Formats: sequence, structure tokens, C-alpha cells
Amino acid sequence: MNDPELVERAMILREKGTNRSQFLRGQVDKYTWVDLGSSYLPSDLLAAFLYAQLEARAQIQAKRRRVWEFYWEHLKDWAQESGTGLPVIPAECAQSYHMFYLVLNSLEERQGLISHLKSQDILSVFHYVPLHLSEMGRRFGAGPGDCPMTENISERLLRLPFYNDLTENDQARVISAITKFRAAGRNTAIAS
Repeated sequence: MNDPELVERAMILREKGTNRSQFLRGQVDKYTWVDLGSSYLPSDLLAAFLYAQLEARAQIQAKRRRVWEFYWEHLKDWAQESGTGLPVIPAECAQSYHMFYLVLNSLEERQGLISHLKSQDILSVFHYVPLHLSEMGRRFGAGPGDCPMTENISERLLRLPFYNDLTENDQARVISAITKFRAAGRNTAIAS
């Protein structure tokens, strides 16, 4: 924290709204509830689950990498031909294999592809509402037009199914449905 005036309050918030940190430092003889706060610690059960995942991190990342690379290999030519964006990972960054997305040419094209995939029982979702357009962002005075690039990308971004045990057969079905989709001035699917 770069503002020393906020440090004490941050400790109180972290300590469930109590001045427990002051008590532990001997600054007060007992601690009590003095402000808002919450419990930010995971339960023992969640901590154990996280620990097991951390122990299996290499295997989990290998599965996620396989899913990501399969999408990349099988969609890169289609994306180039259709003018669709794929994830960009700068050379100086490590890949997290968190998700795989498409950046389509327009909101209408994205919505058309969502409908096309849904008609084949494939779930795809748009990514997020930009933070400045969220309820909280608007409370800070932000609104439409404040971040035009973010707004533009968020309207065109589409997340594909992505989870550790997604099989190549399931991915092939997703890829087949995507590559049959075409938007040439209108949203249509190529007849099978």
C-alpha cells in the first residue's frame, strides 16, 4: 500500500472489522469491532483443496495447455480467413492457459455465432461487461464512451468451452461448428 494513512484501516478491514492488529502490537488492551470488515481467509477445506491443486499444478497446466493449443492449431487458418482475432500472448509473458476466445468482427457476428453454437448444444459466452460500465463503475462516474477500445472488444469477444478434461473429440465438434459459421454481410451457417 503506497498511502500510509490507509494501512491501519486496511488492517482493520482484513481483521473482520476489529482492531485485533493493534491488540497484537500491544497498542490496545483488548480488541473490538471498530469498522466494516470481512473474513478473507479460505476455510480449511478450501485451503486443502487449493494445496492439492498446487501440488498437481504441472499436470493441470499440461491439460490446459493441450486444450488451448488444440484450439489454436485448428482455428488459426479459419481465423485468418474470416478476420477473426485469436488470443495474443506477448513474447515477454508467460501463458496461463486460462481461456480461449475469439474476437469477432462485430456484435452481430458474435451474437450470430453464439446462436449457431447454441443450436448445436455448444455453450459459448461473451466475456464480461467492461468494469467502467458495471454498476460499481458507474458509481465512480464512468459511463459509455469513456473506454471506447474496451467497449468495442467486449462487444466482440466470445469465450469457447474450456476446462481441464475437455476432450479433443469435444473440441473438434466445437471447431467444426465454428468453421461452418460464416458472416458475409449476414450471419449464416454453411450447410453441412
